[in-house]
Amino acid sequence: MPVFDIEAAFAYYAKHIHRQERFDLLKEHKFEVAGSIPSIDWVFGAILTGDDRKLGYGSDLKDHEVKSAVEGSSFEYQYHRHGGLAKLDEDKTVDHVFVSYAPDYKRVTVRLVDRSKLASIFESWRDGLVQNYQGTAPKQRYRKSIAYGTVTREGEIIFQIENSWLVPGTVAAPEPED
Repeated sequence: MPVFDIEAAFAYYAKHIHRQERFDLLKEHKFEVAGSIPSIDWVFGAILTGDDRKLGYGSDLKDHEVKSAVEGSSFEYQYHRHGGLAKLDEDKTVDHVFVSYAPDYKRVTVRLVDRSKLASIFESWRDGLVQNYQGTAPKQRYRKSIAYGTVTREGEIIFQIENSWLVPGTVAAPEPED
């Protein structure tokens, strides 16, 4: 397994993703915590993997695609009308980082799935992608998902966060304060 900077990724999570003070204010004023990690927080995946953003259309990072979803949910892939086939082919050549999180972000599991374990899934989408853009009313996007069960079965856990703290054994982490 590659080397990951778990401590730096956890520090980013603690400062920028799990913002407890903000979440408490939202609840106090009867707002819900959104329950999604915006694409700007893909920098979390970059910090973790040491990989930089890929410029242009394609994977999020040079050697990794980063997906996030509420735990138990599938992970959506979108292929745009122009460039979708190239992205589908690229998805077979990069590893995939899957971030599953609780709606309050206190529980997070990060898994890595090797590109070889997903290649046949991506290839099975090819005909549907091509058909999506044909005919008199072609669509702009083609959406498919990888099931949560596939990710848990095929992926290796990189690290987990429980009650806002790193799970022991994933990295030397400070103990929670009472």
